[in-house]
Amino acid sequence: MSPFTPSGMLRVLAVGWLATAGAVVAAPAPSAWSLLPQPVKANPSGSGVVEIGDGTVVRTKGVDRQQVQAIADRFVQRVADTQALHLRVAGAGNARPSITFDVDPAANVSNDSGYHITVDNAGIQVSARTPRGAFYGSVTLWQLLTPPGWTRGTPVQVAHGVIDDYPRFAWRAILLDSGRHFQSVAQVKQLIDWMSLNKLNVLLWHLTEDQGWRLQIPKYPDLTKIGACRKAAGLDAELSGSADKPYCGFYTEADAREIVRYAAERYVEVVPEIDLPGHSQAAIAAYPWLGVTGKRPSVWTDWGVSPWLLKPDGKTLQFVDDVLDEVMRLFPSRYISIGGDEADKQQWNASSEVQAQMKKLGLANMDQLQGWFMTQVAGHLIKHGRTPVGWDDELVAGATLPASQVVMSWHGDDNERVALAALQQGHEVIMTPQESLYFDHYQSALPDEWAGPPPPATLREAYDTVVIPKGASATEAEHIIGVQGGLWTEQMLTFAHDQHAVFPRIAALSELGWSSANAHDWNGFLQRMPAELARYRALGIGYADTAFAPLFQVTKAAPGAFRVALSNQVAFGTIRYTTDGSNPANQSTPYSGPIELKGETTLRAATFAADGSEIAAPRTTMLGETTLTSRDDSALATCSHQAPFRLDGGKVKGARRTYSLELGHMCWLWAKAPLDGINHVVLTVERIAWRDGDEAKNAVVHPKASAAGEFEIHADSCTGPRLASLPLTGAVQAKGQVRLGAKVTVPAGAGVRDLCVLATGDPRDGQWALARMVFSK
Repeated sequence: MSPFTPSGMLRVLAVGWLATAGAVVAAPAPSAWSLLPQPVKANPSGSGVVEIGDGTVVRTKGVDRQQVQAIADRFVQRVADTQALHLRVAGAGNARPSITFDVDPAANVSNDSGYHITVDNAGIQVSARTPRGAFYGSVTLWQLLTPPGWTRGTPVQVAHGVIDDYPRFAWRAILLDSGRHFQSVAQVKQLIDWMSLNKLNVLLWHLTEDQGWRLQIPKYPDLTKIGACRKAAGLDAELSGSADKPYCGFYTEADAREIVRYAAERYVEVVPEIDLPGHSQAAIAAYPWLGVTGKRPSVWTDWGVSPWLLKPDGKTLQFVDDVLDEVMRLFPSRYISIGGDEADKQQWNASSEVQAQMKKLGLANMDQLQGWFMTQVAGHLIKHGRTPVGWDDELVAGATLPASQVVMSWHGDDNERVALAALQQGHEVIMTPQESLYFDHYQSALPDEWAGPPPPATLREAYDTVVIPKGASATEAEHIIGVQGGLWTEQMLTFAHDQHAVFPRIAALSELGWSSANAHDWNGFLQRMPAELARYRALGIGYADTAFAPLFQVTKAAPGAFRVALSNQVAFGTIRYTTDGSNPANQSTPYSGPIELKGETTLRAATFAADGSEIAAPRTTMLGETTLTSRDDSALATCSHQAPFRLDGGKVKGARRTYSLELGHMCWLWAKAPLDGINHVVLTVERIAWRDGDEAKNAVVHPKASAAGEFEIHADSCTGPRLASLPLTGAVQAKGQVRLGAKVTVPAGAGVRDLCVLATGDPRDGQWALARMVFSK
């Protein structure tokens, strides 16, 4: 089939799944309260307000006074930090409070995490059975003090009314991968803070990986002495300081205890994950006897699935028991995750010793052997009063999991069939489908989107995640215990990237996990997002604005002029624009329909909420001679028609450049390129270190015409007439971006043609990325 099918074509400067055609209209004014996640019941009275400002008194009542006082103190500090309002914690005496936290085990609330808020002339009262409920009430109260359009330092008028609230699911989690890239203790704490303000209550902490063992185990010191460091390959050299300095990091026992303590104060349970039997190359690098071959591998520097599995024998099981004993000492969580995912069994299959063990146990295949191994591990946890948690991979393979195991279902394809199978086998299930709740996946096809794997997981897709599999009975549905967002960090070098990936999709996750099913309302969710984004800004969170960011669709108009249509991914907010090079403000021209502009114009656009706040920063397009004869990589298709990867390259003028490409295939498509009069092309390219492990087997190699290779441009198909060849002789050893120029041989009257752009050579020797191509006359 030709690569230029209609389904594979990209619109000009927009991607079909991303843009919504037509004008983006101003949203109607939000309600008096803008709360997220949406409470079970929130009823503003429609009249009356209470004013909260400097000097407002905060008091605690009831049982567990020390814990509740700590909640009140943190609430007061949060209000001071984010709003510059200085509330006063009441001392002894009869001063009439304006805000009261009252914990009473007999309070009329729905469960131990629930709360009740009353706002009336007497002030604001938060009632709960437990300190946990009071904490969640304090989060909602803070949101009442940060309504749409709130201004720092200004007293807030809160509408009278009543709120009754409690969570839908018990497990509301973020998975944090510290194995691929390491976060400091301070950064982990920061994430816990922000999670708790979204009413999430579980941090699943992924602590062991092929690329690094991150938890100190005193009985096995080499796990961190050797296993916590890897060669600084690719961009890791920027983090370590040089390619000669290894990339290292681990958490001491004291670090782990401190994080557990800090999380508990914010009602977040830290659930550690020790991934078994796969994702264990770092452990085997530390202790080679843990592996099948007896050889010592290096700590892996690639991404993907490593074949280095733990040896499934008694000695390894004793090691695992020892590790888990230490984990249980450090982490009081009821749950411990033991992984079980992505176990590539090629070494097991090649081992006569493992084959003999499988037969001795009376097992039919290696999946059953993994099931046996994981059952032994789960049994050790159960013996110590813990509940094992693991991934759904063996169910995908048709095998069974330990009966007691809670299943994290990440295979969301085919109507959640794997989650349904887990429910039908009697497991409790956590819904974490990669298609919508893996937050390492990128969020848009904007040119400035950050790195991440496909498929894209948009804000809308996160919000619309299926949490009850189709076909599940009412009884089976009761065994869905929660939802989880995944923050896998292969592509996330920095905590800034972590923030960009998590926020604002965490808001969708929060509502999935907390709010009742009948509260699911995409439009209502969007109406509440401007206030939530303002809270992010007040907290200093570097969130992604890509769901709201303007997209430019540029086509030819009259001679020397362009027709520009503006839109955004979620069709929300008012897009305002300027044509004089200045940044748009709330009073700038609102977009209401396609606009016609002359050449040599700088068009800037930003998105604003109904309250006047900017919800997406300005984006810019330059309209000029090459506007219609140029493309950046985000506007090109891959030659497989699959969604591209987004990979980081080096920094350009201090900013990192991120590329859209297909792993292992250096090939791009431009459908219907205008070629009349074209005689020259310039490509901007960069070579990226290959770190994609198991993707190597799928690499596509285009034969080179020279030792260094070249970029080629072909018409009609990738084997069609060659229009240009751009040698890479001077670019192979270059660092960063390189510009290549060449003459283009275009047949007379070429008009509009489909183009294939490819780089020759083996991508495993270094994958070429294409940043931009510009044709000129």
